Amino acid sequence: MSGFDREPAPLDGGRPGTGRQAVLMLEDGRSFAGEAFGSVGEAFGEAVFSTGMTGYQETLTDPSYHRQIVIMTAPHIGNTGVNDLDYESERIQVAGFVVRDPSRLASNWRAQRTLDEELENAGVVGISGIDTRALTRHLRERGAMRCGISSTDTDLDSLLERVQASPEMVGADLAPEVSTTTPYVVEARSGLPVFRIAALDLGIKRNTPVSMAALGCEVHVLPARSTAQELLALSPDGVFLSNGPGDPASADYAVETLTGVLDAGVPVFGICFGNQVLARALGFETYKLTYGHRGVNQPVADTRTGRIAVTSHNHGFAVRAPLTETTDTRYGRVAVSHVALNDDVVEGLTCLDVPAFSVQFHPEAAPGPHDAHGLFDRFCGLMAAGRRKRGEA
Repeated sequence: MSGFDREPAPLDGGRPGTGRQAVLMLEDGRSFAGEAFGSVGEAFGEAVFSTGMTGYQETLTDPSYHRQIVIMTAPHIGNTGVNDLDYESERIQVAGFVVRDPSRLASNWRAQRTLDEELENAGVVGISGIDTRALTRHLRERGAMRCGISSTDTDLDSLLERVQASPEMVGADLAPEVSTTTPYVVEARSGLPVFRIAALDLGIKRNTPVSMAALGCEVHVLPARSTAQELLALSPDGVFLSNGPGDPASADYAVETLTGVLDAGVPVFGICFGNQVLARALGFETYKLTYGHRGVNQPVADTRTGRIAVTSHNHGFAVRAPLTETTDTRYGRVAVSHVALNDDVVEGLTCLDVPAFSVQFHPEAAPGPHDAHGLFDRFCGLMAAGRRKRGEA
């Protein structure tokens, strides 16, 4: 089969990282040979690439990467190991992991385990030693596509057949698969809460409620399929919609919930998947990007001020809305608030007649950058204005 980038090493049954053959196969038939990294086995998912040079542990544990095989474009990954504090969820979320040169040592005072050990313990199949630059260029030209990694059955025709039979991302309803099943509360760091927030968990990252708690917010996190009545029963000062995986067109339950919140006039803030849910509640369409935005170095412009922020992204879908004019919706006028400078993708919405706004990027980004962290202050300002409108202190 054409496209096999180099002759694979022979299967030797050894521990991952010691020369055991592995193969990465794309759904269009392009394949790459390398070595097993992490767990031995097979993995299938959507092949996407992340341009971050740091933060691989946060990437691995971000629920938005559920059912995706992540290719790291930075060549050297794993040098700082992993620890228990930098997890963004309860477990590693990626379907598979692709690196060029895994570090043989973990050299950091916070490291508790090596990346290889962490992947192996979690049963996450990876591959190393391949030309990630060539793979990334292929995805940029052809678009994100289904992919498989195998270190057990490396027959190319057999692997391609299984890749092409695997589920696609378009139409995938994945938020309930990664959402909490039981509501929980993140207490305000100040002790006595200033605001109470009801957060709809569509795949929330740990640092998101922590960021709001640092501003005096008591954050009640609810499952993805919670109703508007369940959110509003908390008498929240605001409702937050989190990031998450999958196709926003499949999340009608979240759109219905948000519609009830907007009807009630409660302030709303959404990020990433939450931005897309707000867009659909307002009547906008969403669509799949060719290869998406993933990494911690994405420039975004504020359309009102012209200020540019370097931001963290993880999205394969986007909102279709006019960039330079307001749109009349059932909830009044809506304007695009932020635009990606690399490709003019919509990166945020602001409702001009109801208290709601959203961004496609991550203001809570761990490990960074933190240019957009002030958006949480903006949300607090919106909730304070809501209290004044209701005549509350």
